Amino acid sequence: MATLYLASGSPRRRELLAQIGVPFHSLVVPVDERSRPDESAEAYVERLAREKAQAALASLQPASDAVVLGADTAVVLDGRILGKPADRAEALATLAALSGREHQVLTAVALASRARLASRVVSSRVAFRALDAAEIEAYWASGEPRDKAGSYGIQGLAAVFVRQLQGSYSAVVGLPLCETAELLTEFAIPCWQAPATSRPNAEEMDR
Repeated sequence: MATLYLASGSPRRRELLAQIGVPFHSLVVPVDERSRPDESAEAYVERLAREKAQAALASLQPASDAVVLGADTAVVLDGRILGKPADRAEALATLAALSGREHQVLTAVALASRARLASRVVSSRVAFRALDAAEIEAYWASGEPRDKAGSYGIQGLAAVFVRQLQGSYSAVVGLPLCETAELLTEFAIPCWQAPATSRPNAEEMDR
C-alpha cells in the first residue's frame, strides 16, 4: 500500500484525517496562493489543492510510492473570496460582512501519485446570525480568527454564530471526509486502518 502524505500545515486537517483512521505523514511545501484574473472561486480552490499535492509529491524521491493529499478552503461572499485576515481591521470587517447573512464555503481535496491526479470540490452554505460589534471584538481577542479563512472557525468558538449549515460540516472545517474517503479508495488507501482516537505524532505536528 502506498504511503500517504498530507500537504498541509493545518492542525484541523490533520485531526480530520486521523479521525477516519488513515495513517499519514505531514509534508508542507510553499505554494503561491494568489488568485488569477477572472478565476472563479471553485476553480481557485481546486487549482490550489492540486498544486499543493503536486508540489509536495515533487519534493519526494522519484522512486517513492507516495500518494499526497492537498486541500484548500475558501469562504465566498457575494462572489468575493474572503481569505485569512491580514490584521484586526480586516477580520472585524469580514465578520461584520458575514453577520446576519448566508455565505458559501468551498473546499477542494486532491490526491496525487506518480501515475495520476484526481480532485473533488465540495460546496456548503453557512448562515450566521446577526453579530454585534462587541462580540466581534471579543472573538478577535480570543485569537481564533487569525489563521482562518473567512476569519472564523466553525469547529471552535464561532460555532455560536452559525444559525444553519447546508452541506458538509467537515468540509467547512477544512476537509470533506466523505469525498476524501472516496478518493483514498480510488488510490487503494483504506480508511479505518487505525483507531479514530489516534493522532499524528509530536514530530509530525511540529512540521
